[in-house]
Amino acid sequence: MRECISVHVGQAGVQMGNTCWELYCLEHGIQPDGQMPDHKPVGCHDDSFTTFFSDTGSGKYVPRAIFVDLEPTVIVPLLHLWLVLSNAPKNMGQALCICSRSVITIDNKRYFFIQKLEEGGFSYVDLVEGAQDGRFYALKRILCHDREARKEAQTEVEMHRLFNHPNILSLTSHTFMDRGGKCEAWLLLPYISKGSLWSVLEKLRDKGSSMTESRILHILHGICEGLKAIHDKGYAHRDLKPTNVLLDDNDQPFLMDLGSMNKARIEVRGSREAMTIQDWAAQRCTISYRAPELFNVESHCIIDERTDIWSLGCVLYCMMMLEGPYDLIFQKGDSVALAVQNPVSIPQPCSYSQGLQTLLSSTMVTNPQERPIISWVLDQVQNLRDSDGTDIETNRV
Repeated sequence: MRECISVHVGQAGVQMGNTCWELYCLEHGIQPDGQMPDHKPVGCHDDSFTTFFSDTGSGKYVPRAIFVDLEPTVIVPLLHLWLVLSNAPKNMGQALCICSRSVITIDNKRYFFIQKLEEGGFSYVDLVEGAQDGRFYALKRILCHDREARKEAQTEVEMHRLFNHPNILSLTSHTFMDRGGKCEAWLLLPYISKGSLWSVLEKLRDKGSSMTESRILHILHGICEGLKAIHDKGYAHRDLKPTNVLLDDNDQPFLMDLGSMNKARIEVRGSREAMTIQDWAAQRCTISYRAPELFNVESHCIIDERTDIWSLGCVLYCMMMLEGPYDLIFQKGDSVALAVQNPVSIPQPCSYSQGLQTLLSSTMVTNPQERPIISWVLDQVQNLRDSDGTDIETNRV
């Protein structure tokens, strides 16, 4: 069998090559996902076809092509197309290898920088590729301006190490980089290509669509499982929100960003401690998903893991309505602290079952002592899933 490998060099060569291969795929009936709609591909048994296309063994056909450029940003725009065609990341080595001048080393293993994914006030997330295994990873770089920031980054590393759960994002490796008196904490995490729950909800909103109740319950069940694992070890997440939940291709959720986690039970003794916790919450807990008791911390009280239950309710609301219950209030500049003192209002008419609406109302109770614990929420979610869509009444707390 003859094999012809096309090599496309430089920016012009890469762009022309990509256009040509799109036309070749169209000519042979190959869809953007690398598959053919009918199971009798046109010309797949001809020498001309097998010469230029390779069968990955999973029903996808990959062009035999190499794209070369010293500047990775030239090839990055083609990344999505070629990864889909090659059924990446499993078959990463079969179709794509990006070589650039930016190489990092963590635990004596090399990784190639691909592109920036996200950028925040004190951290950055980059997409990197393992030089040995060819897999994609998300590299979170936390800027540590002082000892306290470095201590917080170390705490996040320890929180990741504490859990080995299918619904909590694992930590592959980490290191601390000291450069010119500045320190960065590098956390190497699995790359989930589908992105966050928030990005999925945004796409649904842009399409004028909505999330089905069965899908909501599936995702919610996974989030609850992850939260239960955290609470069972005596900790609380404290910053649960749609952007801190990743979804894989099967909608399995992964809780991420464990930097705000601390002990679940915090006993407040005096106004000074109350103000310290209130200031901490203002910095580390997203305002539109923050529990009411963290806005105005009482001088003598106990803050426990049920702050996460309130945030969980906000996430559930967001999956149902495609926006958080207090997102619009925050965007308008109104007081979220005042808004959370009132019972949550579910817009009517509502297309979801009464059982799901009751579950939502049960989690978003202003008084934390009347809020359920995560095991109760998990049981109610399972009951709703077992009902197969039947409109049942969820037991209130």
